[in-house]
Amino acid sequence: SIPVLMDGGEVEVYSGFRVVHNMTRGPAKGGIRYHPAVTRDEVKALSMWMTWKCALMGIPFGGAKGGVICDPKQLSGGELERLTRRYTTEIINEIGPEKDIPAPDVGTNAQVMAWIFDTYSMNVGHSVLGVVTGKPLALGGSVGRDEATARGSLFSIRAALEKVGKPLRGATVAIQGFGNVGLNLARLLDADGARVVALSDSAGGVHRAAGIDVAAAVAHKRETGQLAGLAAADGLTNEELMELECDVLAPCALEQVIHAGNADRVRAGIVCEGANGPTTPAADAILEGNGVLVLPDVLANAGGVVVSYFEWVQGLQEYFWKEAEVNQKLQDIVVRAFEETWATHEQRGTSLRTAAYGLAVRRVAEATTIRGIYP
Repeated sequence: SIPVLMDGGEVEVYSGFRVVHNMTRGPAKGGIRYHPAVTRDEVKALSMWMTWKCALMGIPFGGAKGGVICDPKQLSGGELERLTRRYTTEIINEIGPEKDIPAPDVGTNAQVMAWIFDTYSMNVGHSVLGVVTGKPLALGGSVGRDEATARGSLFSIRAALEKVGKPLRGATVAIQGFGNVGLNLARLLDADGARVVALSDSAGGVHRAAGIDVAAAVAHKRETGQLAGLAAADGLTNEELMELECDVLAPCALEQVIHAGNADRVRAGIVCEGANGPTTPAADAILEGNGVLVLPDVLANAGGVVVSYFEWVQGLQEYFWKEAEVNQKLQDIVVRAFEETWATHEQRGTSLRTAAYGLAVRRVAEATTIRGIYP
């Protein structure tokens, strides 16, 4: 329970959670989401996801996740700060740079992380840079963090295209979702010569077979709040975007957007899961049967947690890297994880998703076995 003094003088009591799934390979790691529909079961499932994601990437973390049932859009800045500081106080004995390291997620951002950092640091009597990641640069955040998830997806897409004998330059890409991941992925792909043929946000999308002017789309979104109406592009729905013929389809927004009802109509050669859980199990089987190569979320969107790891390392060292170094180290880790997953996929004859989870679970199991039982 999180009691919060509201601006009007009344006290509202919110419910929040912090779940640790596994700490065998190192401190727990995972974001905190503020959302009116977040549940304990959702947080528990997401914490497990983080365990496998960190293990697959080979970074020394276990999995955790946090959540507060609230609508941050309905809270004033002061109310949001008081909620965050009280939530931090409630979990303060459970978190720490060598114990459990929160990060931003849905409904939270760098400012929320700054409040958590300050609350924790004030309680222990000194600044602890490694207690959270996703902090502002002025408080020990890492350069490259904002676009890290998208950059990790870019590296996965490039590696997958190489495996199927296609260059990234000229490859056609449709991206669903134009938030942090989708927007940055569009920019990065465009800069590397890919042809972004479709983009969408929650209100709908735009399509241009010859390629969308990504810079113009970003400017239009900022000016109008939506992609619809972009000049020199045709409108389309999110559902239509999922069925476009293209080399790469990147769902970067919601869960379960590829399902049994539309999976048979997906005409992309590669699906890159920029979002968590965009493909249902039934759809996964259909896509595999149709020869669509799925880059699973546990691999394709892990760039964010990798650069969170870099931020944690930099905070512990109190020595900070240049952006080029961050991006190169990220590429090394993501490409290595992709190659390991691909090798398992070929050796075992499984999907990339099964290969990725198999690698991750095996690494956690090996660490558990080696550690043994105490006492």
